[in-house]
Amino acid sequence: MAGETTLTIVGNLTADPEVRTIGSGASVANFTIASTPRTFNRDTNQFEDGQALFMRCAAWRELADHVASSLSKGMRVIAQGRISQRSYQANDGTNRTVVEMTVDEIGPSLRYATAQVTRQSSGSGFSGNRNSGGNGGNGGYQGGAGYSGGSGYSGGASAPSQSAPVADPWGSPAQSNGGGFSSFGGSSDFGGDGDEPEF
Repeated sequence: MAGETTLTIVGNLTADPEVRTIGSGASVANFTIASTPRTFNRDTNQFEDGQALFMRCAAWRELADHVASSLSKGMRVIAQGRISQRSYQANDGTNRTVVEMTVDEIGPSLRYATAQVTRQSSGSGFSGNRNSGGNGGNGGYQGGAGYSGGSGYSGGASAPSQSAPVADPWGSPAQSNGGGFSSFGGSSDFGGDGDEPEF
């Protein structure tokens, strides 16, 4: 929507994501990202942590399921989303205001760790290359099972193997109709049979 404030935040999860299902049947994952700035103190020759920012986040539907199965407490993540502010009345009768982020994209930070990505089948999200004959048709992310203090993520399925293209248009000698690129670009150059592809 126009006029929304977007934010990208890098930090660590303070707890495992909590997933619940609302009345409409949609799932939502709630979690908090702690982003702590670090500055170098020239007097002590050491890095010092500043005041942490705790951003409450919500991920919806399939993203919520992927977050719950991929991320856990302590993981360093990069999240991008839309900021909103809401007010409510606490149990003690005081009026309070909170700022929350609706997450659109999130994943582990690879600065101090490694991760493996596995595409997940999806009925409504990105569908990949449907007619490529390869591993298309799936989308999503599944990360490791835990964070090991900066040495890497453990677990996670290996990425699917990549197959060679059906035909290499640069691997065959030039046609005898002029020796140039005049015949290049037909469907047969890309492994097709001349018929229009079906989508």
